[in-house]
Amino acid sequence: MATFTVPTRETVSATNQGIFDNLEKGLGFVPNIYATLALNETALPDYLAFQGRKSTLKAKEKEVVNLAVSQVNECAYCLAAHTAIAKMNGFNDEQILEIRRGEVSFDPKVAALATFAKETTLNRGKPSVAITDALLAAGYTQANLVDVIMVISDKIVSNFLHGVTQVPVDFPAAVPLESPVLA
Repeated sequence: MATFTVPTRETVSATNQGIFDNLEKGLGFVPNIYATLALNETALPDYLAFQGRKSTLKAKEKEVVNLAVSQVNECAYCLAAHTAIAKMNGFNDEQILEIRRGEVSFDPKVAALATFAKETTLNRGKPSVAITDALLAAGYTQANLVDVIMVISDKIVSNFLHGVTQVPVDFPAAVPLESPVLA
């Protein structure tokens, strides 16, 4: 099995060194998944630009999508990171577990969003008409739907990168679910 070493500031390009410096200032550290993107000259700046694009979704809604997609893809890194971020955005532990299970009871709009993200990921971009209609009926617009797809695609990149590289998780581990979500 290939072993991937997390790059350090000294081993990346000058452009990526500047990004590392900004991440260090803003977050207090450079997350390993971001550092791993810096193995490529342009991947980290491209990914951060994509991730930081203007969106019709609120930060909290993005975290619903991030958690649902990361659970389907069983990405320990992203589940850990987005559990921490979801807590910063106001979700409690039980709500986070419900989102990850795709069985949200605390808010019908969040339930529709989590279900859509889960089903879209499980079905490789082809959710049922009923799931799509439920998202729109919950109050999301077609513009929101496009942004949900953008967040799904962002998360698939980081889920797949971690799945291949298995770089160390540098966030507190997410609580495992009792049963898989792939049903």
